[in-house]
Amino acid sequence: MAEHPAYPVGLRLDGRRVVVLGGGQVAQRRLPALIKAGADILLVSPSATPSVEAMADAGEITWTRRRYEHGDLQDAWYALIATSDAEANTRASAEAEAGRVWCVRSDDAEAATAWTPATGRSEGVTVAVLSSDVHDRDPRRTAAIRDAVVEGLRDGSLVAPHLRTRTPGVALVGGGPGDPDLITVRGRRLLAAADVVVADRLGPRDLLDELPPHVEVIDAAKIPYGRYMAQEAINNALIEHAKQGKAVVRLKGGDPYVFGRGMEEAQALAEAGIACTVVPGISSSISVPSAAGIPVTHRGVAHEFTVVSGHVAPDDERSLVDWESLAKLRGTLVILMGVDKIGKIAETLVTHGKAADTPLALIQEGTTAAQRRVDATLGTVAEAVRAHEVKPPAVIVIGDVVRVGPEPVA
Repeated sequence: MAEHPAYPVGLRLDGRRVVVLGGGQVAQRRLPALIKAGADILLVSPSATPSVEAMADAGEITWTRRRYEHGDLQDAWYALIATSDAEANTRASAEAEAGRVWCVRSDDAEAATAWTPATGRSEGVTVAVLSSDVHDRDPRRTAAIRDAVVEGLRDGSLVAPHLRTRTPGVALVGGGPGDPDLITVRGRRLLAAADVVVADRLGPRDLLDELPPHVEVIDAAKIPYGRYMAQEAINNALIEHAKQGKAVVRLKGGDPYVFGRGMEEAQALAEAGIACTVVPGISSSISVPSAAGIPVTHRGVAHEFTVVSGHVAPDDERSLVDWESLAKLRGTLVILMGVDKIGKIAETLVTHGKAADTPLALIQEGTTAAQRRVDATLGTVAEAVRAHEVKPPAVIVIGDVVRVGPEPVA
């Protein structure tokens, strides 16, 4: 390879074929940005992390469940090679070279024809940093420069780049409802300084793309009716890495203490003698309705709102919710994790006195580019969920506030 610096360029991948080989952590970090760019993504891998599998299940990528074969890069504009098979990576790299496909390799940057820069985003600007020295491609340095520029854009200072101060221990960070811009400033700073990130599927996944390569990402995705990482295993992972003197971030969706099992993790850390910082996050119970044009309270309409977990059906003996009392409230009812149980929930509320024509809205993938809103009533919601194929994650809002704002766009 010639001793010249890389030539920086922005790829417009909307509708263009991108092939990703390998469904592990590298793919998990890079896929969200490729999806956001509108690429037509083909993943070739016999297995994938739960979060990557969720992307395939949601139709965001096409997944061919096998190992790389010659010809997989045909018609590709760009390729990301990230398998654990060095021989396969070499063959795929050769195919890319022969087919003039720009190719990134996670295992051997010098054998690649393209490099992934340290990227960050702020106020509609994408900051991408590449080292100009082919012999000095320290990811910590490029990530630090990226961080300084992005922070400077956010606060107007454009301070000189510097490496962040690491603080060993665990930070339980609420990532907000999904939009990466809705994480708190403190949460983003702790994430940027992390050695290890234990991430949920419902956390702001685009932020993982900003992490430098040395950061270990542990996938703690809890996919409904799919694979999951047991809570005890999550606790053990946090404790194990913190005891090694690492800065660990537990990145959770919403707020750590709103149906997030944050206190269970804090208790486990306390018992192990591990320092723990809790960073509150914006809860989807309020922010998602707001993003869909629904206030949970409104003068003259609702003076209260109640947030309920719907993951357990009303007739389940494990339920701790007094549905009969909820049916008598005049305010707003917000239900999280209740898409698959909403038919039974609606039926129970009506049985206990709630009017069948009470307005209701389901907001799927709130605050993200995939957000959509489906309106119904308690009497029609079960059919609406089936007809519109509403999938989790979705926030359900019940009450007259649903009709307060402008008419929703179909």
